[in-house]
Amino acid sequence: MIRTVVENLLLFLLPTFIYIAWTLFQRAKADREADTDASGQPITTVLDDAPLLWLFASGAILVMLTLAVFGSSSGGSPGQQYQPSVLRDGKIQPSHID
Repeated sequence: MIRTVVENLLLFLLPTFIYIAWTLFQRAKADREADTDASGQPITTVLDDAPLLWLFASGAILVMLTLAVFGSSSGGSPGQQYQPSVLRDGKIQPSHID
């Protein structure tokens, strides 16, 4: 259960992580081009100017799309039966859907 929560939380925050990485990369690039030392500004200043509403909305859309895709594409057809893994003759027979 905790794995599912962590995966969805990371998907939700993925656009924010990408934005932070991109902004820090652009700042470092600008500092190199200007031949100055790194600005040393903390990440919190990056988030002060961030479009948080758009980042959170895109993260929510990403989570909903992922849940919709995996929810509609996994499993068998109606009427099929799931056969779990079985240990036979010292070998594990993998699970399958009949």
